[in-house]
Amino acid sequence: MDILYILLTALVALIVGVLIGRMLLQKVFKQQEEEARQRAKSIIREAEINAEAIKKDRILEAKEKHLKMKSEFEEETNKKKNIIIQNENKVKQREQQVQKQMEQAKRLEADLHKEKEQLHAELEKERNHLHVQQEQLKKRKEEVEQQHGEVVGQLERIAGLTAAEAREQLVEALKSEAQSHASSHVKDIVAQAKLTATKEAKKIVIETIQRTAAEHAIENCVSVFNIESDDIKGKIIGREGRNIRALEAATGVEIIVDDTPEAIIISGFDPVRREIARLSLHRLVADGRIHPARIEEVVTKTRKNIEEEIVEIGERTAIDLGIHGLHPELIKMVGRMRFRSSYGQNLLQHSREVANLCATMAAELGLNVKHAKRAGLLHDIGKVTPDEPELPHAIIGMELAKKYKEHPDVCNAIGAHHDEVEMTAMVSPLVQACDAISGSRPGARREIMESYIKRLKELEETAVSFEGVNQCYAIQAGRELRVMVDADNVTDEKAAQLSYDISQKIEKEMQYPGQIKITVIREMRAVSYAK
Repeated sequence: MDILYILLTALVALIVGVLIGRMLLQKVFKQQEEEARQRAKSIIREAEINAEAIKKDRILEAKEKHLKMKSEFEEETNKKKNIIIQNENKVKQREQQVQKQMEQAKRLEADLHKEKEQLHAELEKERNHLHVQQEQLKKRKEEVEQQHGEVVGQLERIAGLTAAEAREQLVEALKSEAQSHASSHVKDIVAQAKLTATKEAKKIVIETIQRTAAEHAIENCVSVFNIESDDIKGKIIGREGRNIRALEAATGVEIIVDDTPEAIIISGFDPVRREIARLSLHRLVADGRIHPARIEEVVTKTRKNIEEEIVEIGERTAIDLGIHGLHPELIKMVGRMRFRSSYGQNLLQHSREVANLCATMAAELGLNVKHAKRAGLLHDIGKVTPDEPELPHAIIGMELAKKYKEHPDVCNAIGAHHDEVEMTAMVSPLVQACDAISGSRPGARREIMESYIKRLKELEETAVSFEGVNQCYAIQAGRELRVMVDADNVTDEKAAQLSYDISQKIEKEMQYPGQIKITVIREMRAVSYAK
């Protein structure tokens, strides 16, 4: 019984212990669960606080970025507004220039109207003069008719002539007298017409030259690249000259690095190559990385930029001159003219000037201004063809114009401005004359000294080779030739013929820009000595 009691007691104690332990464990678990809930709430509160701070930071960053973008947009907008204002100012200036030109055109029209009235008055005077002469001829005819009977009678009585024979002699006499009077009158009219035509032509040419003023700059075969210090020269040369050799091979020019302070000479006959070399050097020096691979990369990129610039120059030139509808290839060739020269004169500047001169003359003469301006711009287009075949540049330019569907008058003017083809369009002589005006201006072109002196000597030798010429002097930079002749062997009539013969021989045998004036001077001297 004691053992059973002990067992029961132990079993009850065990059950009570298990229940108490379970209660304690539940209490511990509840405390831990409560602590976990508190920690979770704390973590959530911290996360919310951190999220709010991050959100505020992001909002501040977004606001700063928005303000920055807004300022950049406003700055870009202001730049564009300034460009628009500048363009508007240019348009206004252009409109003012057009208005001035229109006023000048009106004044010129009024002057032409006055001259037309004067010519009309002169013609009326000439008609009155002819009427008076007709009256005189009538009176003369009446006198002749009165004398006719007497002459017939005298001839029949004295010479035994018939009336028919006497009539034939009288007709011959009157015919000779009438021809003499008529030829004299025609000679006066022709002289007056030549004087008026020469005066009008000189007036138009002088006014055109005055209204079309252009600057002239002589281009050389070298370009100068300025550097900040002479230390950069060593980088450009490179180790054992490898950089400078790579640059010369890539651009096709000669780079001269000598003792000239803060300068490098770029030598080459092709202005495009010189410009590519100059821009490439500028980029290389600014970048600081100068080695053969980098040089080839920069030169390739610069060459591409030059091609884009050529197109832009061509388009800008066409817009400035008011020429529309040019083929893209022709626009590219016009831009390429900027980097070509003829006798030291920039080809694009020369073509622009010829276009303006042609337009002015065409307006004065009542011809097609658009065709004249177009032909003036494109007249030397054959000089910038990449192939350069062995044909005159005028013929090449004419074929290109035909290929790109230019007007037949424009094509003829291009091909005929050096007399390679016959002139069939009215604007063709204008292009030829304006080309000569632009090329013959003082300072417009330059020539090598040796060829210049040789040309002057050839001029003098050509004139001296004629019979009767004592001395000859080439003056006015070879634009005038003064010929002294022997007064005993050369008459006044022969002097005029001699001037013409010398001019024809010079035209056939020599090449020269512009025109040459041949002046033959015949001086009679009587010399005696008092002893």
